[in-house]
Amino acid sequence: METSVLVVGGGPVGLTAAMDLAWRGIDVTVVELHHRGAPPNVKCNHVSARSMEIFRRLGVARAVRDTGLPPDYANDISYRTTTLGTELTRIPIPCRAERYTATGGPDTWWPTPEPPHRINQIFLEPVLFAHAASMPGVRILNRCSVDGFTQDADSVTATVRNLDNGATFAIHARYLLGCDGGRSAVRKAIGATLKGDAVVQRVQSTYIRAPKLIGLIPDRPAWVMFSLNPRRSGNVMAIDGHERWLIHNYLRDDEPDFESVDRDWAIRTIIGAPPDFEYDVITKEDWYGRRLVADRFRDRRAFIAGDAAHLWVPYAGYGMNAGIADAANLTWQLAAVLQGWADTAILDAYEAERQPITEQVSVFAMNHAAAMARTRREVPANIEAPGPEGDAVRAQVGKAAYDLNVTQYCCGGLNFGYFYAGSPIIAADGEAPPPYSMYDFTPSTVPGCRTPHVWLRDGRSLYDAMGPGYTLLRFDSGLDVAPLLTAAARRGVPLALLDVDSEEAAAVYRQKLVLSRPDQHVAWRGDGLPDDPGGLIELIRGADHAARRLAA
Repeated sequence: METSVLVVGGGPVGLTAAMDLAWRGIDVTVVELHHRGAPPNVKCNHVSARSMEIFRRLGVARAVRDTGLPPDYANDISYRTTTLGTELTRIPIPCRAERYTATGGPDTWWPTPEPPHRINQIFLEPVLFAHAASMPGVRILNRCSVDGFTQDADSVTATVRNLDNGATFAIHARYLLGCDGGRSAVRKAIGATLKGDAVVQRVQSTYIRAPKLIGLIPDRPAWVMFSLNPRRSGNVMAIDGHERWLIHNYLRDDEPDFESVDRDWAIRTIIGAPPDFEYDVITKEDWYGRRLVADRFRDRRAFIAGDAAHLWVPYAGYGMNAGIADAANLTWQLAAVLQGWADTAILDAYEAERQPITEQVSVFAMNHAAAMARTRREVPANIEAPGPEGDAVRAQVGKAAYDLNVTQYCCGGLNFGYFYAGSPIIAADGEAPPPYSMYDFTPSTVPGCRTPHVWLRDGRSLYDAMGPGYTLLRFDSGLDVAPLLTAAARRGVPLALLDVDSEEAAAVYRQKLVLSRPDQHVAWRGDGLPDDPGGLIELIRGADHAARRLAA
């Protein structure tokens, strides 16, 4: 069997890679262990704004947005003494029916056409699968495993086994991408090693069915309800907004393993359940929080992305979303090589750009996990006391919980603030990108930053108006840019010209020209064309880097 790109793993990261490649005209084969339609684990519960921007480009954002919790179910985060106890504070987050229209509050300021979306992976993955399977050029092989692969100068040959009948066959691909999770066989095959903190936390997690719980909650139910009390702290997460819930019980340092705490007792204590409360365990979803990043993301024609490349505690909901960003970074580069307009050296940019980002973001998440662990350890003994004394304690704890956690649930900085420094295919101009935090960022056109989003006067999103390849954003229509367009055409580099007409643009775009990459990051900027337009084209297609490698 022949394919241009073989993707190992059909979870959200692998499916995103397949969709983006197919959208760019590349044929791709996905090998997935599970049966078609088999429900995934109850894992990721959040699709970031940056991921939603990618899904919008691929034509699946609306289908994703229309799935998950009921349209009017609050996406708020509620901190309480127990799920059924007193509320300490609430972080308001719009329900999906109001996601595009809500104003005020900490989570309505997103400078993007696609704000975040709260949805569990059990609902997300089928939507992505259906969309990918419908695309020309995508072949999905369920109930198959890649048992090994070899590679030479021109291709990768994988040995694939049908898990139902044991038959084996070969797939010949130009490139292979391992999106096969934390135990990635592809990672091991390319000799990559995970480095960092093997265990940051342990969480006894239980997926339950409890149809009566929603009617017992004294206030408006929230997407996540954190319990903070001296007996047991944890959280209850709404999965379907009706009867299915995911309960996280955060183990203490002196609790050695997942079975060291009575599961039923922990669930009832976190909920504050009455004696007659009934529930059914659907699955046990226990997990370790880690901070591990692979020391390499590539061996020649084989790459890794997502959990295969990095694992960390799921604060800010960034685990799966970082994998989706990996995929969007790599796939346009693979397409560029396969379509013949980029040098193979462009592929060096993937590891050079994504590995430092995952290292940096994983530290953000680990530091937040440590702060939350302190919060759980230091719950005041009198937090449930009646009267003014208890009220004062609850107000203090509530304010601290809000201030700490609004940064991770409304994390604009993690979505839009990161930048690619030291990339071989970005024309740095000496200005440092602005710093960012988990919550805050400053939109910037410094090369390597995300291309700032603005709305055009005709009502379109800038991103919707940009081409699928490189786009030259022009803010002075009198500038002659023909030499750059000609140089791009000569090399076959897809470069669209967009004259930007936007009231918002002047506040963000200081230069008259900005060259945006296919993944919506800035490659170059200036008030006029560079002295050597052809040299800029050689840089963005990887040829300049290839020449430097040869010279070295």
